[in-house]
Parts: sequence; C-alpha cells; structure tokens
Amino acid sequence: MSGRVRSAGLLPYHLGEVLEVLIAHPGGPYFARKDNGWWSVIKGEVMHGEPDELAAAREFEEETGWAAPRRPWVPLGETVLRSRKVVVAWAVEHRFQIAEFQPGTFVLHGREYPEIDRVEWVDPMSARSKLNPAQAVFIDRIETHLGLNVSRKE
Repeated sequence: MSGRVRSAGLLPYHLGEVLEVLIAHPGGPYFARKDNGWWSVIKGEVMHGEPDELAAAREFEEETGWAAPRRPWVPLGETVLRSRKVVVAWAVEHRFQIAEFQPGTFVLHGREYPEIDRVEWVDPMSARSKLNPAQAVFIDRIETHLGLNVSRKE
C-alpha cells in the first residue's frame, strides 16, 4: 500500500421500480451546512495491514450501528479524492431501515458528534449530485454491473 490514506466502504443498494443507493452525510460542525458534493459512501480508514474488506465491514458497523451485510459484495474498484485519499468500495444488495440508523460518534473540542448525521436512500441522479464528485464513479459502476441504463448526462 502506498503512503496515501486509504478508506474502504460499502454502498448498499436495492432495486425496486428504480435503483436506490444508501449514502451518508458526514457529521460534525464543519459539515453541518454542506450538502451537495459532501455526501459519501459509508466508509472509513483502512488500518495498517488490515484487508480492505475487513475495514469496509468494520467501518460500516461503527458508523451506522448496522451489521455489515453478508457477502457476496460487488467490487466497485477505487477512486481518488481531491485530497489524494484512495477510496475502495463494494456494493451490497440490502434494504436497511433508516429509522434503525444509530451512528457512531467522535469527540471534538470536548463535544460529541455523530460520525454520520444522516443516511438517505436516493436514486442514481440524486446520488451523483450529493456525493463527493470523485465517488460518483461508484454509481456508474453499480449501474453497469446491474445492466441498467446509466442515468448520468453524457
């Protein structure tokens, strides 16, 4: 692994009349008023020597309170954020109930904040608007895997 920070995460999806994916808005005071372009797949840092898949499952559980769904997971590959952080993700078909979301927390300046302040099921077009721009590629890849017409503008 290079010296770059690496994160691993899961992108839950379900396919009903339309494809929906579950994305997360980061918690804490810095992100409180930020919306489009600031959402993310549910992810976290890979620890030194830790396999990406184990990090994805661990971070998913820590950040949402939900057990990571069983495999098989659909590999979505990697992307590099503007910060140069590498993000690797997997899609997993599972319908989580948002009412059961229980985020993990962190402490900043003596105050506790949720790691993620909300999650939302969104269609691919909305996901592309809300996600960090570098992570939109994961939506393209899940649509391709599912054999769906890609919903982005060409």
